[in-house]
Amino acid sequence: MANASDFLIGGNDEHGLNPPTVGKRTPVMPYINRSFYENEFNRPAKIDCLLACLRCGFNVYDVHPEIQDISVSTRVVRANRAGLTLLVTFAYNAFGAGASFNSARGIEVYYSPYNQFSTQSRALSEEVYEKIVQTTDRVGRFVGQLSIGVLTNVNCPSTLIEAGFMTNFEEAKTMVNPIFILQAGEGACQGVCEYLQVPYLTRSLDNFPTLRQGNQGNKVRMLQIYLNQYGYNLSVDGIFGGATLRAVRDFQNDNNLVVDGVVGRNSWRALLNIDVQDNVLRRGSRTSGVWFLQKLLLSYLYPVGSIDGVFGSNTENAVREFQSENNLVADGIVGQNTWNALLNSSGRPYPN
Repeated sequence: MANASDFLIGGNDEHGLNPPTVGKRTPVMPYINRSFYENEFNRPAKIDCLLACLRCGFNVYDVHPEIQDISVSTRVVRANRAGLTLLVTFAYNAFGAGASFNSARGIEVYYSPYNQFSTQSRALSEEVYEKIVQTTDRVGRFVGQLSIGVLTNVNCPSTLIEAGFMTNFEEAKTMVNPIFILQAGEGACQGVCEYLQVPYLTRSLDNFPTLRQGNQGNKVRMLQIYLNQYGYNLSVDGIFGGATLRAVRDFQNDNNLVVDGVVGRNSWRALLNIDVQDNVLRRGSRTSGVWFLQKLLLSYLYPVGSIDGVFGSNTENAVREFQSENNLVADGIVGQNTWNALLNSSGRPYPN
């Protein structure tokens, strides 16, 4: 087996979100009267993939850290200057004009036959395709050829994942589903590990080290990225300094943990939303589980307002609606029965 620390994995997400790239969106989703934009999937899936790669010991490089769209040529220049081992790009497909839903569905993964590492790009794409189909349980369509800049012009093996169709109602919903996004990111990392013959480390608490002030390195970078997902806006510099310590303490306080600034097993459990179903959430809760809950409810087409980690009136109303429609006591409290239903739901059906 190779040593993961010898490799630099690049991550890229197609298009932008602030402002959203024109045209890269679903038809208007019923119940919530808004579209989901392609980068609402692409960006978090890329981040989950890079987090998984950090956990497995790789070095990582984000080719597109900005929220806004960046030209393909700029991304190619960045990738080539970084000296990447390989590049993984996340995207979401569409079929037809994009104004209405249709039956096209499934995962496609692409490589360029004109990349100087075309044989390696194909092998990488095949490994990534196999693993994402396995982790998401989504139908696989094919591994194909595509001649675009991030596949053709980068000086390394490169693959592009079309993880579903925005024009398929059921697959459109999963664009913002945190479970599916995580599965896609982890599946891509598994494919990278298989291609480079590096052991894949599962998302088990045993694979997350205890961190404290003074630590440095990629595991601290991983921590900082997780904290940023909850709105802490840290510089991802791999240094556990004062700003990271304050963010950790705030996170621990919000999640009813011992506020000691040390990121141990309980803090990681909350950061990763492992065993989220063990948490009882209600009006006033401000935990990591609320972020997860809000994203899940939105993917099921219940209006929750802002995804902000605050269990306010909008979130409570969405929970009550979900409970009522799923034969649960509509008390607005997310306990074991509600979690069981949430974690096994596919969301609201297309209205007749």
